[in-house]
Amino acid sequence: MARKRPQIPSTAALGFQAGIGVVGLLAIFLFGIPVQYDGLSFGSVVLWGVAGSVATYVVIMMLTWLPGRLRDSLESQLEQLHRFACEYSWSVLVALAVFAGVGEELLFRGAIQGWLAQHTHDAVAIVAASVLFGMVHYLSFTYFLLATGLGVVLGVAYALTDSLLLVMVWHGVYDMIALYCLRRFPEWFGVRVG
Repeated sequence: MARKRPQIPSTAALGFQAGIGVVGLLAIFLFGIPVQYDGLSFGSVVLWGVAGSVATYVVIMMLTWLPGRLRDSLESQLEQLHRFACEYSWSVLVALAVFAGVGEELLFRGAIQGWLAQHTHDAVAIVAASVLFGMVHYLSFTYFLLATGLGVVLGVAYALTDSLLLVMVWHGVYDMIALYCLRRFPEWFGVRVG
């Protein structure tokens, strides 16, 4: 069966994610925002990034399995994300996850949270960067809340470990798991295929 042509060409999707990273890097350099990257060894970054992404995904997936309002309000977004995941090849999906992990973390944790942490309390910086992160991922109010919650988790991890690389790995692996599960096991999320 031939794959449908994506609504958004893969070059545009990848370019958008790369552009987010470029904006983050420019902000970091232009505003002299200190970026913490040496808090952990590379092995620890990979280990904790993968473990954190798996744990976070399991928690969010369990939340979507709870009967009631949360699951009902996410139904159309999960169907939309399933269609999105099915439109692209696996290599494009992996590239999107990597670009999102690197680019979005450069912008939201590195630039925004980093800048705010220089001028306010760390908690304010984490919450503000996380709300902006949630707004960028807005598909519905419930999805906004979940994305904001993920942003808080990533923001706290960055603040505690001083490792931007850790949250990049965490975010990228999380996205890979989410896209894989939505594409391969849509029935887990109540998505009807056919």
